[in-house]
Amino acid sequence: MNSAHAHSHDHDDHAHHDHSHDHGHGHDHDHGLPRGEGRERKLLFAFVLTTVMLVAEAIGGTLSGSLALLADAGHMLVDSLALLLAVVGAWLARKPADERRTYGYGRLEVLAGFVNALTQFVLVGFIAYEAIERLFHPGEILSGIMLVVALIGLAVNVVVLRTLHGHAHDDVNLAGATLHVLGDLLGSVAAVLAALAVRWLGWNWADPVLSLLVSLLILGSAWGLLRRSAHILLEGVPEGVDAAQITDVLRTADAMIRDVHHVHVWQLASGSRMATLHAELHDDSQQARVLAIIKTVLDERFGIRHATVQIDPGPCQDVGRGCAGHGRA
Repeated sequence: MNSAHAHSHDHDDHAHHDHSHDHGHGHDHDHGLPRGEGRERKLLFAFVLTTVMLVAEAIGGTLSGSLALLADAGHMLVDSLALLLAVVGAWLARKPADERRTYGYGRLEVLAGFVNALTQFVLVGFIAYEAIERLFHPGEILSGIMLVVALIGLAVNVVVLRTLHGHAHDDVNLAGATLHVLGDLLGSVAAVLAALAVRWLGWNWADPVLSLLVSLLILGSAWGLLRRSAHILLEGVPEGVDAAQITDVLRTADAMIRDVHHVHVWQLASGSRMATLHAELHDDSQQARVLAIIKTVLDERFGIRHATVQIDPGPCQDVGRGCAGHGRA
């Protein structure tokens, strides 16, 4: 599942501060492919199918006069660009770190998810405007063409969604792409229902009304993704992690630990949790052993594989800079 390599550097400088850096890089495998490459193939497949379908829906919507199809085609156009952005983001995320970006390019996939969420708001505004216009100025709809194209679009979206399904819950790049495809799926369902209503009941108003309903559903999901990706970009504590709990657990991890403070936890990208903290010991000669214990607890209890631990030789030197003596930061 995961193969991780970690390396740590423990050293005592002239100020008697011990810093340890542990770099963990995970590689989830998908059918024998590294995690990044597997995601790229999924996203690329989704991009190709979505692009082909958007052309079909644009033609079908124009010929049938269906706003639901045209709205879904417009949605798919944005989604094609979003999926392409996600492919590029996943590819760049696999680039190794360099002198200018020592953490690598992993955060690009979070940025891609953030941009994808923003495009959803623009799309919802467009669909809502067109739907309201169509309610006041209804036009003729050829429900036969509309129904056939909508059914094909529904089938394609189901295939694409199944391809992207099962991504890590904290992979906001793939989550962003999945959100777009889910919006497409809802749009196709709305188009099918609207086509049936127009064909069998003569309800032409169903076309813009269902388009408006789908736009509201997309809005809620887009807001959730926007909050998640913005939280990561703002160095927020990862979901499911409590910095206060980490402090409490580490304080009792070994009898030699006098205090743990100045704890900061954040997430670089998908599943890449990081932390920095200060620790004070009763006996500084036990630094190496306690350091190993702290790093093991962080990894096994909280999934944090990259940790920078500073062993303070006495009271914390950062008072006034986020570290209040023996108190919590």
